[in-house]
Amino acid sequence: MKKIGILFGQENSFPQAFVDRINQKAEKNISAEFVRIDKVLQAEPLDYAVIVDRISQDVPFYRAALKNAAICGTAVINNPFWWSADEKFFNNALAVKLSVPVPKTVILPSKELPDDTTDRSFRNLAYPLDWDGIFNYVGFPAYMKPFDGGGWKEVYQLQNREDFFNKYDQTKQYVMMLQEEVVFEDYFRCYCIGGKHVRIMQYEPRNPHHLRYEHGKAPAAKKLLDTVKDYVIKLNQYLGYDFNTVEFAVRNGIPYAIDFCNPAPDAEVTSVGQENFDWVVETAADYAIDRAKKQKTGLDNLTWGEYVKTSAAKTPLISPKPVKKEIYIGRVNPPVETESKVKKVAKAPALAKEVAQPVKVKAAEKPKKEKEVKKAAKKPAAKK
Repeated sequence: MKKIGILFGQENSFPQAFVDRINQKAEKNISAEFVRIDKVLQAEPLDYAVIVDRISQDVPFYRAALKNAAICGTAVINNPFWWSADEKFFNNALAVKLSVPVPKTVILPSKELPDDTTDRSFRNLAYPLDWDGIFNYVGFPAYMKPFDGGGWKEVYQLQNREDFFNKYDQTKQYVMMLQEEVVFEDYFRCYCIGGKHVRIMQYEPRNPHHLRYEHGKAPAAKKLLDTVKDYVIKLNQYLGYDFNTVEFAVRNGIPYAIDFCNPAPDAEVTSVGQENFDWVVETAADYAIDRAKKQKTGLDNLTWGEYVKTSAAKTPLISPKPVKKEIYIGRVNPPVETESKVKKVAKAPALAKEVAQPVKVKAAEKPKKEKEVKKAAKKPAAKK
C-alpha cells in the first residue's frame, strides 16, 4: 500500500478535504492520511510515497524531516531542497530571463546588522549605496517587502524618497526588495498544480481578505487569459514547483508577474470560495495519486525545474530557435520548397539517375584524351 500524506499547520478545510477525496477515489493500493511523525532517523524513510507539504516554511524541523524523507524516495510536493534555496528576488531575475514582464525591482541590505556580524562583515558593501541610481530605476510610488517573505507581512507603500527612508529604518534585519508600483486595471491569482493544471481567478487584493475573490469585475478577454496561462506554466516549470500560485497585475493590457513564490498557497474554502476550493481539492488529489503511482522507492522522486536542469547540463536557459535550413538534392541548386516538387524531380529519369549516381569520369578516359591531344600536336600539317 502506497500512502499519501499531507503535512499542515493551522489550515482546516483543505487538508481534510484532500485526504477524503483521495480515499473516495479508491485507487488500488493507494490511501491518504495526515502525516504523523514520531521520530526522524537519518537516512530512514517516513513510510510515505508522497507528502504534500503545507507548513515546513514555518517549521525548520519539518523541512529537515522532509529532506530526509526525499533522499529515501518520498515524492515531496514541493521539492524541499529547491524551496529552501528559492526567494522572490531570484524569481524576478528568472522571469526577466524568460521574457515574463515583472516590475522593476532591486534588493537592499538589511537596515540593522544581522546577528553575529559587525561593520567588518560588510567591507565589500559600498556606503552609502547609490540611492539616486536605485530611485531613478524603480521610481515612486513604490513598494518595499521582504525578499523571501509572504502573507503580506512587512509590506510598505512608499510615496517618495523621504517616505522610503522613514520606512526603511523600521525594517530591522529584514532583507528587503524595493519594487516599482504597478497601478493595475485587473488582477489575477492563479493556481498551478503539476506544472500544467492552471486555475485563473480574478482577484482584488485591495479588498478585505475574505472578499478578495468577490471582485465584481467583468470577465477578462480570452487573449489576456491565454497569455497569463502561458506565463504561469512557464514560471512554474522553470522553478519546478508542483503546487504554487502566481499573481499578475494588469497594466495597459500587459500582465506583470507580481508574486510567484507561494508554494503553500492559501486554499481555505472561506477565502477562495467553493468553486475554486473544489478545483484545488480535485486537481491536487489527482496529481498526488499520479505521483504515488510513479514513485519508486529509493530513487529521487522530486520535481526539478528547468532552471536546475539546464544549469546542470550546462545548456542555455532558453534554447535558441532552430534556424531553417534550405534543402538541396543532388545537383539541383534551387531549394526544394514542397514535397510535390521533390517527387516530380525524382520521376525525371535522366536527373533521377544523376541524383542517385553522380556522373563519374572513367580513369582511362582522361589519359587517352591527353595522348590524342599530344599526338595531334606532333602530326605535321597537311600540304596544300
